[in-house]
Amino acid sequence: MGLQMKEIIELPILQKAKLLTPTSLLSKQEIEWISVIETPVENFVKQNEFVLSTGVGCKEDPRCLEQYASDVIESGASAIGFATGRHIFTVPDPIIEECKRNNIALLEIPWEVRFGDIMQEVLQAISEEKREDQRFVEGIRQEMIDCVLNGEGLDEITSLVYKHTSIPVAISDDERVVRSNHHFNRDMIDILNEKKEGAYRAVPFTQTSYLERHYPIEKYEFRQGECYQLTILSNHKKQGYLLFERIDRPFSWSDLTILEHAVTACALFFVKENAIEMTEIRLKDNFLLDLAKKEDELGEELIEKARLLGYDLEKPYACIIGDIQFSKTIDDHIDSTDKKIASSMHSRNYYVQTEIQHAADQIDRKRMTTFDDGRVIVFLEADKDSYMETTHQFLDLVERRLHELLAGITISWGISFHGNGVGVFHESYKEASTALSFGFRQEEAGFRTFFTDTKVNRLLLSISKNSDVNDLVEATLSNLIAYDEKRQADLLHTFMVYNKYNSNVSQTARAMNLHRQSLLHRLRNIERLTGLSLLDSDDFFLLELSVRLWMLTRN
Repeated sequence: MGLQMKEIIELPILQKAKLLTPTSLLSKQEIEWISVIETPVENFVKQNEFVLSTGVGCKEDPRCLEQYASDVIESGASAIGFATGRHIFTVPDPIIEECKRNNIALLEIPWEVRFGDIMQEVLQAISEEKREDQRFVEGIRQEMIDCVLNGEGLDEITSLVYKHTSIPVAISDDERVVRSNHHFNRDMIDILNEKKEGAYRAVPFTQTSYLERHYPIEKYEFRQGECYQLTILSNHKKQGYLLFERIDRPFSWSDLTILEHAVTACALFFVKENAIEMTEIRLKDNFLLDLAKKEDELGEELIEKARLLGYDLEKPYACIIGDIQFSKTIDDHIDSTDKKIASSMHSRNYYVQTEIQHAADQIDRKRMTTFDDGRVIVFLEADKDSYMETTHQFLDLVERRLHELLAGITISWGISFHGNGVGVFHESYKEASTALSFGFRQEEAGFRTFFTDTKVNRLLLSISKNSDVNDLVEATLSNLIAYDEKRQADLLHTFMVYNKYNSNVSQTARAMNLHRQSLLHRLRNIERLTGLSLLDSDDFFLLELSVRLWMLTRN
């Protein structure tokens, strides 16, 4: 950040100075500092410096003066000014020629012009230029922030960067999805993201350490050119990347500062976007939980509120409630590796939500999803005549992908379809909850229970509230239950399997992996302990009823 030499030479203090090199060089050199350096030069001169000298150490040795000028040029100075009239009377031609070859501005300054006055005016001019640059860059920073606060997006930020720096720039999110691109070479992005074949290598970014002190920055070299990548961070969390290409000039202070401000504006944009997303998720969660748990009338107001959230309540839906069980290993794996979830849900539910969305898209059905106390609630678009088939197809897709992703996950499902009408969602939710509850009473985890399949169990549950019925169940099964607990004989399970196979001994024995005689021995024990005959239809009905009531109510 400095002045061009053509602005320096126009200062009043240098009106008497004589330019010994072409005026065309003046616009090519930038002056960031001015100093008085005599021989030896060593490492006292820095980049883009205007060096003043009286030549006092070389007044009788032209070759020494030439070496001095060569050392200043090699140090990266932009201009040299020799005071003539005391120690040097004319600048030697070899020095003039060398300055021309290296595009260095060379001035001859009359002895009476004091170096102190020159330095004062030049430094004052540079300081004023710096203040102007700072005001200019600060205005761009405020413009970028205003873009975000006024609801504009990343396109406006990249447009401002390109407008004021001419640097091609692109912005991607933390998943490397390009969100905005202003003249940046798309091939380089695709190669970095491994979407396209191509070689590149990472190299150190050495022009300035300023940006590196504040933001992680990488430099990549491609066959197509070079680009740089700044990581966008917020609260120490990676939000995305800002990519910019190399241009045909060194990056200036204002270039790098504008890029820094662009990173800050992008971080603010992503934080705002995440906050909006989390607010939307909370609104959707609360809406769906109220829809399921409250007996709200399905009127125009509710339908319109749903439409604003992206839901269509006028379609028929099946209600599906899933009880999700993760092994401890899976919980540990998710907690340790899943750091990229930009939603208000727990990280382990993110996987379930993703696969539910994928499955619904695969079968081209609308879906509404939320979570409640470790359970997932899904309203899936379905037709009355085929909702079971649709539900099975949907759950097959969900479970297959989840089992591939997370070995050991177990989900049990309760399902209901209540058709259309007032209170449909609340009624469907209650029925699906009932189906899930009955499933847990009778099955191991991992089942699918439809509410329509619970008619007998609901009837039995109603009967079980009668004390006389409970006494009858106790009298029928007490000896059998006590024997199972003492001997671990599993006679109750044996009877349930025997009943499932319609009293077929051969099929029951195969299903239980028992010898036929062993099964017959167990069946005789059941008859002995209950006092009932498995060949008598009334006795068999009483035993079946008692076992089913006991299984239904034991938990």
